[in-house]
Amino acid sequence: MKVTTLHSDEYLEFYQGYINNIPKEQSLGILFQENKKELLQVLNEEISAEKLKFRYAEGKWSIAEVLQHLIDVERIFQYRALCIARGDQTSLPGFDHDEYAKNSFASARSLNDFKKEFETVRNSTIKLYRSFPEAVLEQRGTMNGAPASVRAIGFIVVGHAMHHKKILMEKYL
Repeated sequence: MKVTTLHSDEYLEFYQGYINNIPKEQSLGILFQENKKELLQVLNEEISAEKLKFRYAEGKWSIAEVLQHLIDVERIFQYRALCIARGDQTSLPGFDHDEYAKNSFASARSLNDFKKEFETVRNSTIKLYRSFPEAVLEQRGTMNGAPASVRAIGFIVVGHAMHHKKILMEKYL
């Protein structure tokens, strides 16, 4: 399944920017793997404990907070995909990413810890999506007050990570 199979009514318009950045020719499974490799390569850069606290402007997140945000969002989206895949029709709530960042204690963590956790969480996402039969990927539920499909959530996870990788490269590293 490729991003070109998505329909705009499978996700909130807010996520369109993430969807637009997805390579059209790659399947979701390959995208999960390639994106994991790319992010881990970025995290293999020499980033000191002091650099993890760097903010490129006042009021912006530190590198550590960006990394924690990537992990938190992927976990939340895993849960959302699982709920919809299992037929749970509960309207899944949104979340305040700024509050999550503020309360993440990210500055107390090491780069190695972030790398290990990101890899674990992404491997879990990959295993979760491999467990879904093809038909389940098209199932829909409600996420943050709007329709969402399991497959759209997967592409959003990758697009979101791509977005933050680009910001890390351009503004922080």
